[in-house]
Amino acid sequence: MAQLWMVRAQGGELLPTFLENKIVSICWCSDINFTGFKKEDFKKALQQEYPSSLKSIPAWVGFCDNFVNKMQINDYVLTYDSAQRVYHLGIITSDYKYNPKLQDSHTRSVNWFDKTISRDLISNTTKNSLGSPQTIFRLSTEQKDELLHILNKKQTSVKDDTIIENNKEFSETLFDNAKESLKDSINSLNPDEMEELIKEVLNAMGYVAKRSKKGADRGIDVFASTDGLGLEEPRIFVEVKHRSGQIGAPAIRQFLGGRKQGDKCLYISTGGFSKEALYEAERANIALTLVDINLLAETITRCYDKFSVDGKMLLPLKKIYIPA
Repeated sequence: MAQLWMVRAQGGELLPTFLENKIVSICWCSDINFTGFKKEDFKKALQQEYPSSLKSIPAWVGFCDNFVNKMQINDYVLTYDSAQRVYHLGIITSDYKYNPKLQDSHTRSVNWFDKTISRDLISNTTKNSLGSPQTIFRLSTEQKDELLHILNKKQTSVKDDTIIENNKEFSETLFDNAKESLKDSINSLNPDEMEELIKEVLNAMGYVAKRSKKGADRGIDVFASTDGLGLEEPRIFVEVKHRSGQIGAPAIRQFLGGRKQGDKCLYISTGGFSKEALYEAERANIALTLVDINLLAETITRCYDKFSVDGKMLLPLKKIYIPA
């Protein structure tokens, strides 16, 4: 059964070359002929060519292997014109070819269809899949059938209310994915980095925070106050637990044991809290807020603009705009 492959044209730069030369191409190791290469061969060549990009090599190996070995004659191929917001669809008509005369020397011949597919006519699920940042990837049979159906039928404009609904669904999906990615990034930090992150959050909220010295914190990992000396209220005491397991009630009681009236307390646990711990916090006589990974991520998004340069290097995030 014919497959459908997406091949990106480097942000649209290669689109004229794709269409005029009736090809698709990739750019890695442009001076090496990939004919007969297997995964280990790609890995060795890429490591030698790009020694400073070793973390990206496994993904690049997959892209090259897809292009050279897994694509087949009569498979469909898709590429995107972001300026016109349309997809060009074609049929692969050759095996892999090495063409050193081209800047992107690894090619396959393509018979491009005359008609294009407007992005506005594609379902939101397929739009999300096509939004993958990967250079080369295969779409599902259902998505292939949808795009072929759109190509072969009369393409009419979509009603405004449908576009609005699709934008809303897309925005919600993107927002949910972004929240989960942020939590993944937080969880990837080590315990020291996690304490540094909490210090950054409190500084961004207008407090002066500092981490406690190791070995003498008496259950306090970060301390914050408005003056930085603890002479002015509020005085905020923070315990940070960065691990997978939930925190139980005994840990909450131990944390509160050394605190007095007027102190403000934060207990941060990326592994969450047990029901007993939540109950213990509710009945505590000391002001205490329990912060799990969800609340921490929400707090970071609110105050990230005020992070220091070091804080943004610790947890790099980028602001994007999506339709309201």
